[in-house]
Parts: sequence; C-alpha cells; structure tokens
Amino acid sequence: MLMYLLVRLVDAYSIIIFVYVMMSWLPVDRGILADIYRVLGKICDPYLDLFKKLIPPIGGMVDVTPILALLVLQLAVRLLVVLF
Repeated sequence: MLMYLLVRLVDAYSIIIFVYVMMSWLPVDRGILADIYRVLGKICDPYLDLFKKLIPPIGGMVDVTPILALLVLQLAVRLLVVLF
C-alpha cells in the first residue's frame, strides 16, 4: 500500500515537472498562466536545480536537466519498488 502511494506521488510529480517544462516554452509574463508557472517553479526548481549544477545547458540554450531528472526520479522509485 505504501509503495503504491509512493509510485503515484512520484508519477504526479513527474507530470508536474513535465507541465512546468512545457510552460517554459510559452510566453507567460502576466496573468493566470504566469501565476501557475511561478507556483510550479517553486515546486519543481529545488529538484531540478540539483541536476542543473551537474549539467550545463547544451549549446548555451538547450537544457536537458529535466530529462535526466525525470529518468532518475522514475528509476529510483522503480528500484525501491523492486527492493521492497
């Protein structure tokens, strides 16, 4: 039961990260989208910043850290499920 809850929470967090990354491509200067983007940033940035310290942007503009962060998150939770 606890593992099922953990997997669901990690899946929900992965979706939040995905939405945050997709919203970064949109012009969200003001309005409700800007508020949502700021809230998602407060939720996602602490985790993503761990990987931004390790991997610089490719070519100065392409940031692959969300891909790595999602992979690590999913692999870690799946490993915990297998071990326990």
